[in-house]
Amino acid sequence: MDEALDDGLEEAVMNGRMCIVSRRSLEPDALVRFVAAPDGRVVPDLKRRLPGRGAHVEARRETVELAVKRRLFSRALKREVSGLETLAADLDSLLLRAALGSLGMARKAGQIITGSAKVDAALRTGKAAATLHASDAAPDGIRKLDGARHAGEVSGRARPTVSFRLFTTDEMSLALGGENVVHAAILPGSAGLALVQRLEALCAYRGEEAGQDTLLPADP
Repeated sequence: MDEALDDGLEEAVMNGRMCIVSRRSLEPDALVRFVAAPDGRVVPDLKRRLPGRGAHVEARRETVELAVKRRLFSRALKREVSGLETLAADLDSLLLRAALGSLGMARKAGQIITGSAKVDAALRTGKAAATLHASDAAPDGIRKLDGARHAGEVSGRARPTVSFRLFTTDEMSLALGGENVVHAAILPGSAGLALVQRLEALCAYRGEEAGQDTLLPADP
């Protein structure tokens, strides 16, 4: 066994903000804590509350997959572990469910607007903090709302906003209690901000970027 590697892993585990893969100290929100369940299965501890020895990994899918490939979890947690084959996918599902749950909470707080006309108005008047488009949304619908965003920015009434395309129409509709929800605007507020943070975390994990929409070319 590589003693130098084990020493580095021991340091990474003891330092709660150090990734066991890169051994870089990172902010807590940039890391995911993993623990071994009683049966030895490695599970993500998103709330950092589960008991036992923990191992932190940068919250990116490629980094989690690298930790699995290098067999770092058993070394960091100092026991035989299982459940590694689906660990990266399981974490993606957890982050997706967390984001969808936060979407529902933002709706209950009145910090979500749905419907193309209402989203259009929110973008033009600067009321929207971010935009959600379904991943299966038609390009024409995105193009029209991007035009509204651009118009709001040019008029000076709206600041640049980010947009996300992480959920399907069915997922958005279920979370928001509506039918065929394709576009939504996130409004400022604690629930809206929490939602944006969840969306950014999911984007970061998947290696995607949340950014400003760009005007899509018209269909030929």
